[in-house]
Amino acid sequence: MNDLSNTSLSSLNIGLTEFIDEFGDELLDSLNQSNPPVYTGHIDKTRQRVMDGLKRQPFSAQAEVVQAVAALLLDRNEQAAVINAEMGTGKTMMAIAVAAVMHNAGYRRTLVVSPPHLVYKWRREILETIPDARVWVLNGPDTLVKLLKLRDQLEEPYDGRQEFFILGRVRMRMGFHWRSVCWPRRSGGGHQFASCPDCGRLLEDQEGNRITVEEFYTEERRRSCPHCKGPLWTLMRPGKAENGTRRATILKSMCRIPTIGPVRADRLLNDFGEDFLASMLIDNVSEFINLMDAQGNFIFSDRQAKRMERAMANIEFGFGEGGYQPTEFIKRHLPDGYFDLLVVDEGHEYKNSGSAQGQAMAVLAAKTRKTVLLTGTLMGGYADDLFYLLFRILTRRMIEDGYKPNAHGSMAPAAMSFMRDHGVLKDIYTERDNESHKTANGKKLSVRTVKAPGFGPKGIHRFVLPFTVFLKLKDIGGNVLPAYQEEFIDITMSAEQASAYQQLAGKLTQELRQALARRDTTLLGVVLNVLLAWPDCCFRPEIVKHPRSKDTLAF
Repeated sequence: MNDLSNTSLSSLNIGLTEFIDEFGDELLDSLNQSNPPVYTGHIDKTRQRVMDGLKRQPFSAQAEVVQAVAALLLDRNEQAAVINAEMGTGKTMMAIAVAAVMHNAGYRRTLVVSPPHLVYKWRREILETIPDARVWVLNGPDTLVKLLKLRDQLEEPYDGRQEFFILGRVRMRMGFHWRSVCWPRRSGGGHQFASCPDCGRLLEDQEGNRITVEEFYTEERRRSCPHCKGPLWTLMRPGKAENGTRRATILKSMCRIPTIGPVRADRLLNDFGEDFLASMLIDNVSEFINLMDAQGNFIFSDRQAKRMERAMANIEFGFGEGGYQPTEFIKRHLPDGYFDLLVVDEGHEYKNSGSAQGQAMAVLAAKTRKTVLLTGTLMGGYADDLFYLLFRILTRRMIEDGYKPNAHGSMAPAAMSFMRDHGVLKDIYTERDNESHKTANGKKLSVRTVKAPGFGPKGIHRFVLPFTVFLKLKDIGGNVLPAYQEEFIDITMSAEQASAYQQLAGKLTQELRQALARRDTTLLGVVLNVLLAWPDCCFRPEIVKHPRSKDTLAF
């Protein structure tokens, strides 16, 4: 009996690979029946002719993606599509081709949301691909002027040319530029206290203490006077620097960029001038990164340029241009559907719940007819990473499934419900001795819920597969990309460099041994990074500090 029982149980144990090999075809057939694919390889000849008429034609694998996205948005009339493709597969090219196909179907205007350092790359590729395209760059101090001009042209006849509007990501915020304002009043002790500019009453905090002018300006929220209800803020007017001179403002802005300190920033201002640098920082950061001196040499090294490009993708520079944020203007003053197609580059950047850029992207998606999201990393590991992104581009589908704001407008309960339905939650129980019992030993049981990585198959089947087109680099073909060969060339250090490196290595190794003897492992990563990186830049001094104590270990 035991032998038979063991035999029957062992026959039920099967590995995942064996299970897929055995039942994979049946599973795929079942999946196709329950969720029929939108595109089965049947080429729409009209859409193919549009792609054939482009200045640059997509590769066959890219054209298949364009056909699939067009079928989803036009034939199925879905709200959004996602192109999840590896780096190097040409997501920009595919999105432009989708816009061309959509334009042939009556979608006139395409709004592209791009990282700021890629704005002009998008412009260049559009002009190199779409015949007679008209491209507007909404990324500089004249953005509001351009939007006003667009509003004035609403009633003008359409000349048939396809229009693209490229908006830098860091300018995707709601609201407008403002600053706090108060009327300073001097007291007998020499202190200046903040008062309301309208009624003149002194302002007080929650404890009834008078607020000094310095304390008032540290507040980063718009306030109103508790007495007369007058605003304690004002709009920033165009053309006015907020603090000090315009030169000081530009100098301070450049010091926010990695590898640029006050001395170098001052030298750049002297060499290139305020207007020239300000225009590049606001409108085209790529030109700033590729600055050249009078001899034609790059100002910044390759290593510096890479660091600057990564950092400047999330920095917005403004020198008193004032006015509405572009997204706020589009929401308030342009009609729904003015932009027919929204293309969101690096779409995974908009998945955070409370980010200003994510909320602005949701506004733009609601104002456009269709949305195409481009990404190489759609899944972030957790189900709620995907929730807000899905809600912003597939609002109708999410509301149909019951994920909507509560009576107070909060999305937190819906996000938790989505996490419970499609994610992984762990309930952690903790049992402690309860000292409050005087006559008997008691136990106190507490439970807390934490999220864990994972996204269930039901969620993938419902929200990912029906709207996503996947493409790998190998799908394009081996003969498409040019041949690439990498050669490593060892360069011997000079005697002076080798001596300096040995001294640094000896000092850091000694510090690391002492730290490990104290069971302190925080220096492992620091020492490893410094010793691996410094041979490439040992021409400059290296200051190494302890990550916790901030003590200088070597310099």
